[in-house]
Amino acid sequence: MRLELRAATEGDLDFSRNLTRQAMLPYYGRYSLLWQEEAFNQAWLWRDNFIILADGIAQGYFSLSIDRQALFIRELHLLPEARNRGIGGWALDRIMDLARERRLPRVRLMVFQSNPARHLYVRKGFAEVGEDECFWRMERLSAD
Repeated sequence: MRLELRAATEGDLDFSRNLTRQAMLPYYGRYSLLWQEEAFNQAWLWRDNFIILADGIAQGYFSLSIDRQALFIRELHLLPEARNRGIGGWALDRIMDLARERRLPRVRLMVFQSNPARHLYVRKGFAEVGEDECFWRMERLSAD
């Protein structure tokens, strides 16, 4: 399987929004949060978005924002059939590469406390650095 990234375009918005909604609605329901399509659409415009391809076919995407201290993973979602195949770990490695290229000392993310993806983040060197009502805040130094 050949994995690669490409910068997302406006044409990838529907794929990414639908994938995010499908993955996150169970968590939103569990924690009584409201999914807002327009908020997703607006965030898409100011984030760095990348499509994850396996053998040229979109398998997922990730969305990043940046401040002076860190690269922040806003979204990382894979199609159900792409999960547990090493693609998520590969994507995290590429995100770490992007942080180093941009000379950002940390990569941060938030994950729902009940989301099994937390285990992947721990395996990839992320540590829990805080807790909100329904999220773990996690980070990893980019030099690791």
